[in-house]
Amino acid sequence: MSPRVSIVVPAYNSVNFIDAALTSIFSQTYTDFELIISDHSSTDGTWERIRTFESDRRVRTMQIPPGGGAPANWTAVTEQAGGELIKLVCGDDLLYPDSVAAQVEAFDQHPEAVLVASQRNILDEAGSLLVRGRGVQGLHGLVDGRTAIRRTVRSGTNVFGEPVCVMVKREVLAGSGGWDSRSPYLIDQATCARVLLHGPMVAIRRPLAGFRINSGQWSVELAREQAQHAREFHHLLDAENPGLLSGWDLRIGDARATAMAFVRRASYVFLKWQSKRRQP
Repeated sequence: MSPRVSIVVPAYNSVNFIDAALTSIFSQTYTDFELIISDHSSTDGTWERIRTFESDRRVRTMQIPPGGGAPANWTAVTEQAGGELIKLVCGDDLLYPDSVAAQVEAFDQHPEAVLVASQRNILDEAGSLLVRGRGVQGLHGLVDGRTAIRRTVRSGTNVFGEPVCVMVKREVLAGSGGWDSRSPYLIDQATCARVLLHGPMVAIRRPLAGFRINSGQWSVELAREQAQHAREFHHLLDAENPGLLSGWDLRIGDARATAMAFVRRASYVFLKWQSKRRQP
C-alpha cells in the first residue's frame, strides 16, 4: 500500500540548502510518507547531493530536462506521487518536526477539507529567523473554501502561503487541473484557489515551516510584475467563476495587490539589511 502522505521536493540549483531541506523532512514525527525528489537539470551539484539520500527506502529520485521553469518541475514530481495527501517542499525550505503530523491531524479532524495551510517563519539565506508567524491572515480552523478565496483576493496577497505551508488532497489537486502555471509568480496561490473551489480548508495559526527569502526578491521591477500578475489573477478568477467575487472584492483586492507588492519589496530590502548586520 502507498504511504498516506507524499512529500515531493522539486529542486533546482539548491546545493547550499538541499541537505537542510531533506534533513528537516526526515526529522518529521509523522513517518508514513514517501519522499520523491526531482532535480531540474541543476548545474551546481544538487543532483549529486540528492543521490546521497537514496539509501532510505522511502526515497525516490528523478531528473527532468531543462525548460518549463518551476511549473514543469512541480508537475513532474507531483505526478509521481501515490499518497492520499501531497506536500510540496522546495529545495531551500524547511519543515519543522511536527509539520506533517499537525496537517494530517487536521485532515483527520475535518475529512471534508481539501487543503490545510499553516503559518510560516521567514528566514534569510543562512536560515536565520527574520519574521515569525506569517500567513493565514484572519483565518482559523475550518474555513469555507469560497470564503478563503475571497479573503486572499481582498487581501491582495497569498494568505495560504508557499507550498511548504500547505498540504492538499492529491485527487482534488489533480481534478482541479494540477499546478496552475498561468502566472509564474502566483502558481501556489492560484492553485490553492482552484482546489478550494472543491471544499473547505483548515487554517493552523502557528508556524510549521520556514520559508527562505533571497536576493532575487528585492527589485522594484519584480514588485511591479507581481502586482500586475496579482490583478490579472483576480480578474481571471472572476471570469472563470461568476458570482464568486463582487466588484468590491476586485477593487479592494487590486488596490491592495499593488500596495502589497511594494510593501513586500520594502520589507525584503529592510530584512536584507538586517540580515547583513547580523553577519560577522
